[in-house]
Amino acid sequence: MTQKRSAGCALAQRRNMSQATALGARMCSDSVKNMSAYADQNHALGLTDVRLELSRRWVMKSERNKAKNEEQWDKLLHIHTTGRDDSKADQFRYPYEPTPYSVLQRLANEGLIRKGDTLIDYGCGKGRVDFFLSYQTKCHTIGVEYDERLYEKAMENRAGAVSAGRVSFELVDAVQFLVPEQVDCAYFFNPFSLEILQKVIARLLESYYACPRKIRLFFYYPSDEYISYLMSVDELMFVDEIPCMDLFEGNNPRERIVIFEVE
Repeated sequence: MTQKRSAGCALAQRRNMSQATALGARMCSDSVKNMSAYADQNHALGLTDVRLELSRRWVMKSERNKAKNEEQWDKLLHIHTTGRDDSKADQFRYPYEPTPYSVLQRLANEGLIRKGDTLIDYGCGKGRVDFFLSYQTKCHTIGVEYDERLYEKAMENRAGAVSAGRVSFELVDAVQFLVPEQVDCAYFFNPFSLEILQKVIARLLESYYACPRKIRLFFYYPSDEYISYLMSVDELMFVDEIPCMDLFEGNNPRERIVIFEVE
C-alpha cells in the first residue's frame, strides 16, 4: 500500500510539472506574440512618422522654391510685387494678392497673348501681371486700380521696370473705366464681387459694340459664381481653360485659367 501511494504521488507530481511546463510554454508563446505585435505596431508607426516627416520636408522645400522663384522674377523685372494687402478690402473689392509667377509663365507660354495685343489687368495692385506679360509677350498692358496706395506702388515699380515702356496704370474704379478700342485682352484674378464684375463686363461689351473685334478674357482661380454668370452672358463664348493644379499642393480644382471670348 505504501509503495502504491508513493508511485501515485510521483505520478501526480510529474503531471503537475508537465502542466506547469505547458502553461509556461503557452505564456512564453503569448508573450513572444505580444512582443512581436508590439514591434510590428511600432515599426508601422515609425514608417508613418518617416513618411510624414519626408512629406513635411518636401512641402517646405517646395514652398522655399516657390518663394525663390517669386523673388527671382521680381529681381529680373526690377519690381517689388510680393505680399498680400487687404487694407482696403471689403465685401465688394477683394484683397490684393499677386498671381504666382508660375501661373503667369504658363499663361504666357500658351501663345494666346502676343506682341501688338493690349491687355487690361483689372485690380492690378502693384502691377505684377502687367510687367511680366509685357516683358514675356511684348504686349501692351493697362493696369486698372482703385486703391491709391497700391496704384502708387505700381507707379514706383514702373519707374525702374524693364518693360515700363509697354505698361501704363489708371487710378480709377473699374466700373467707371472706359475700355479703349485697342484693348483685345482682359485679365481677372478675383478682384471684386460678382456685382462689380457684371458692370465691368457691361463696359467691355460697350467697347466691343462701339468697335467690334475679338476680345479674350482670362479668369485665374475663378469662383463657381463667376463661371455661372459668364456662361449666361450671350456675347461670351467659353473657349478653353489652362490647368494649373499641378503647380500647387492639394489638387484644388480652382487652380486654372478659364478663357472666354467676345466675338
